[in-house]
Amino acid sequence: MALSRSLPAVRVPRGIGALPLPGPATALSALLVLVLVAWLVVPGLFTSYDPLVGDSAEVFLAPSVAHPFGTDHLGRDVLARVIHGTTQTALTAGLAVLVGLALGTAIGLASSTLGPWADAISMRVIDALIALPAFMVALFVVSAYGAGPVSLGVGVGIGSIVLFARVTRAEVLRVRALDYVEASKLAGAGYFRQLFGHILPGAAGALIALAVVDFGAAVLAVSALGYLGFGTPPPTPEWGLIIAEGRNYLANAWWMTSLPGTFVLLVVVALGVLGRYLGKVTRA
Repeated sequence: MALSRSLPAVRVPRGIGALPLPGPATALSALLVLVLVAWLVVPGLFTSYDPLVGDSAEVFLAPSVAHPFGTDHLGRDVLARVIHGTTQTALTAGLAVLVGLALGTAIGLASSTLGPWADAISMRVIDALIALPAFMVALFVVSAYGAGPVSLGVGVGIGSIVLFARVTRAEVLRVRALDYVEASKLAGAGYFRQLFGHILPGAAGALIALAVVDFGAAVLAVSALGYLGFGTPPPTPEWGLIIAEGRNYLANAWWMTSLPGTFVLLVVVALGVLGRYLGKVTRA
């Protein structure tokens, strides 16, 4: 007992022991996201079927080993269309996240760092955006500027400005109250020195976690609007369009809509789980 009391305490570096270990759901979510990245980069490695050209002798084939998602009304492999459609859906959703992140972060920074007048004006802008449903904003932009991936991505991104602005404002106010930021201010650091040297790095973790979650929401919104015909025109594969193509054949080819739709749902859930884990890591 005396020997144990005389031993010095071992100090663990801050943050190492506090990192949450990923559970099975997080690990599976990360694996699915890695598969999506591989589909995005090299889709030809995962399927040998052409996503645009079908075989008239293989129309409406049920799911099998050769065609895990079955075939559609033109004899095209549905899984091949989902794999190749990852590029279009991911790029449109990525554009939406970039628009929301850039504009929302700018509004949040102005609100939390430029004084009470900027805060009041920025919050009134956010209140106006909150009053409008995000899906309706995206639908209005797409209707006004025409269907297509660019207008679709911008419309969905405008709907997510509110989330990024509010999170940025809250995180910046939290970081500005930390001791080392106050010390840098007392030492004479200017506005941009504090902003890029302390405030943005301190708030980046929460914004990254939110961007992952918002990417999943953007995928869902892009697919929903693509289902309604506001996305990429056929025959270019896109997840919403693929689901829409099977709605007229639910009676005899349920897999054309059900399997791609279930896959999109799994992707959105996986991104949400991964974003939540990243949020815990950044706060550890």
